[in-house]
Amino acid sequence: MNAPSGRPLVTTDWLADRLDDDNVRIVDASWYLPAMNRNGRAEYDNAHIPGAVYWDIDQIADTSSPLPHTMPATAQFEVQMAELGISNDTTVVTYDGMGLFSAARPWWMLKAFGHKNAFVLDGGLPKWMAEGRPLNNHAPTNPECRYSANLNSAFMRSAEELLQNIDGKSEQVLDARSTGRYAGTEAEPRPGCRSGHIPGAMNLPFDHLIDPQTKTVLPAHCLETRYKNAGIDINSPVVMSCGSGVTACVLALGMHVLNKSNVAVYDGSWSEWGTRNDLPIEGP
Repeated sequence: MNAPSGRPLVTTDWLADRLDDDNVRIVDASWYLPAMNRNGRAEYDNAHIPGAVYWDIDQIADTSSPLPHTMPATAQFEVQMAELGISNDTTVVTYDGMGLFSAARPWWMLKAFGHKNAFVLDGGLPKWMAEGRPLNNHAPTNPECRYSANLNSAFMRSAEELLQNIDGKSEQVLDARSTGRYAGTEAEPRPGCRSGHIPGAMNLPFDHLIDPQTKTVLPAHCLETRYKNAGIDINSPVVMSCGSGVTACVLALGMHVLNKSNVAVYDGSWSEWGTRNDLPIEGP
């Protein structure tokens, strides 16, 4: 089952018509920065779209890594997908409590591990609630299933690859953080992080792809303009970066909306680059 026109987004109407479809697994991936004073799991437990399971970004991750919510090993991902009732044939729709903040991360992870039918709910929970659609606090019964994954390394980049890219310039780099954090004029939320950005990186704050009223992703022609104004050629390879590999996936999602798949995500992002003194930075 594919979404209309094969885009990575599905509408609230599309999802509302499929709440009883056993092959559709809805995923609440709400996650927040500490400064936001919100708890994704608590909000899920209080109310979520009927049938949704909770995807904990910090647990479906390599928890042994010193960096936050990095990509897990394939075997771990397979186990955790089966625990959520997700098989290789399941159509997965992710959403979050802000409209589009963290929901693109599980979508990107699924794509990286070879999942065919993974989508993001356009407008997320805010749009769903604004339309008066149903919510409940029932924990769904997850069907027993198996999951087989194969990580495609083309979806990810390492610090070492981006370091080589500073001189080689084979790929564009686009930073999803706020303009202040990118420029180094706004304090980093993580202790020990230097201020600034990867040398040569461009800047496009992730929320510039989102309609502030509806929380939906902007129309394609607007997305093209946003990338172009940020100095990005959408027809050439681009690597997305952010604070910790979450909102970079929003920029990657925008590229896929434009049917551009020549995009990767720097998993460590500024949580790694900003704390490693052996890596160069551009700043104020």
